[in-house]
Amino acid sequence: MTADLAFGPDFRWGVSTSAYQIEGAVTEGGRGLSTWDTFCAEPGRILNRDTGVVACDHYHRYAEDVALMRDLGIDTYRFSFAWPRIQPTGKGPAEVAGLDFYDRLIDALLEAGIQPAPTLYHWDTPQPLEDAGGWLDRDICDRFADYAGILAARFADRVPMWITINEPMVITLMGYSLGAHAPGKELLFDALPVAHHQLLAHGRAVQALRAGGAANIGIASNHAPTWPASDSVEDKEAAQLYDNLINWLFADPILLGTYPSGFDAAMPGPVSDDLAVISTPLDFFGINHYAPVSVGAATGQADTAATDGILLPPGLPFEPRELSGYPKTDFGWPIAPAAFGEILRTFKDRYGDRLPPIYITENGCSFDDPVDDQRRIDYLDGYLRALKQAIDDGVDVRGYFQWSLLDNFEWAAGYSQRFGLVHVDFDTQVRTPKASYHWFRDVIRQSRIHQSRG
Repeated sequence: MTADLAFGPDFRWGVSTSAYQIEGAVTEGGRGLSTWDTFCAEPGRILNRDTGVVACDHYHRYAEDVALMRDLGIDTYRFSFAWPRIQPTGKGPAEVAGLDFYDRLIDALLEAGIQPAPTLYHWDTPQPLEDAGGWLDRDICDRFADYAGILAARFADRVPMWITINEPMVITLMGYSLGAHAPGKELLFDALPVAHHQLLAHGRAVQALRAGGAANIGIASNHAPTWPASDSVEDKEAAQLYDNLINWLFADPILLGTYPSGFDAAMPGPVSDDLAVISTPLDFFGINHYAPVSVGAATGQADTAATDGILLPPGLPFEPRELSGYPKTDFGWPIAPAAFGEILRTFKDRYGDRLPPIYITENGCSFDDPVDDQRRIDYLDGYLRALKQAIDDGVDVRGYFQWSLLDNFEWAAGYSQRFGLVHVDFDTQVRTPKASYHWFRDVIRQSRIHQSRG
C-alpha cells in the first residue's frame, strides 16, 4: 500500500546520480583526467577491472534518462557536475564544451518540469590537482571556490538548488585513509587534514555561489547511527570515537562552528578562522543514509561490510562488528529502517535551532534483481515509513532523493552492485524500469493525490 505515504504539499521527490558513475565519455568534450580515471587504470583497484569509461553513457543518452525521470514523476534530479569537464586541470578558464553539456541537461530537465539540484563535487578530482597535493593541500580550497564561481555565473539563473560536496567522510576515509577509493592513499589518521580542507572548500564554495547569485545551498553528508557492540566501557568508548570520526567530525564544524573535542589540534590552521568560513549558514543540510554500524574495541573480529569489504589495518582503537539480527542488501549492509529515524532525531536533538531544513539526498539499496525487485520495494517502503515517522516526530525534512535512478558504476565494486530503479544492460545500454520504479512512481502519485485532497 502506498496511499498512506503522504509527506505534505511542499515535499520534494527526486533521484540522485553522480557524474563518474553514469556519464562515460571520459575523453569527450574536452574533459580532463580525473583521479578515478587514474585509479581505475591501476591493476587490482576495481573489481573485474571495471571502469567508468562508458558507464551508463549518460553523456549521450541524457535525453532518454530525463524522459525516464519525467515518467517517474519526480520533481527534483540530483546529479553532479564533473569538475574535470568544467576545468580539465582544476583551474583556469572553463571548458566551453563541458559547460554546454550541462546546459543541455539542465534545459532538458526544466522542459520536463524537473528541478535540477547539482552537486559540485562527487569525488572526481581533476588529476593535476591531485598531483599537486589534492585534498591534503590547502590550495585546493581556493581552486574549489573558483570552480564554484564559474558554475554560479553560468547556471544560477536556472538552478534553484545547489549542493557543494558529496560525503566528505568517504573521501577522507576511503580515499586517503584506507586507500580503497581514489586516490588510493593509506594515511590512516594522517588523512584528517583532508576532512578539514573539504569542509573549508565547502564553506568557500557556499560563499562563492551566493556571490554569483545562487541560492538554496547545502551539502550532502553521509550519516548513520554508531551502535556500541556491547555495554562494556571499552566498546562504548570505541564506538564514541568512531561516531565522532564518521559523523560529527563532518557535521559539527558546519552546524556548530566547532570540531568534536580533541580534533582541533589535528587540523591544519588557522583552525578558528577556517571554522568561521566552514560554518557559513546553509539553506538546508543534506543527509545521505544507508546503514548503521556496530562498533567495539579492537579485538581482531572486524566485520568488513561497514567498509565495503576493506579490512581495517591493525592498531586502530575500534573495529566494526557484525550486526546480527538484520536482513542485508547484496552489498552486505544491514537493513534497519529504525536507524534512519534514529539519525534524523539525533540531528534534531544535537543541533536544535542551528539545524536548517533537511533533505535526504541519498538513500537506497543494492539488490541484483534485474526487473522484479520486490526486495528493493520492501526496503524503500520500510525506510519511507521510518522517514514519515521522523517527520511526524518533528524533524523538518523537506524532500527525499532515492539512490539511484540507474544501475551504475559502483566505485571499487565496479558493476557488481545494482542500486537503480532502472536496470541497465551495460553491454547494450538498454534501460528497463524495474518493479521498484513503478512502485516509487505510485508513491509519488498517491502522495500528491492525498495532498491535493488534504
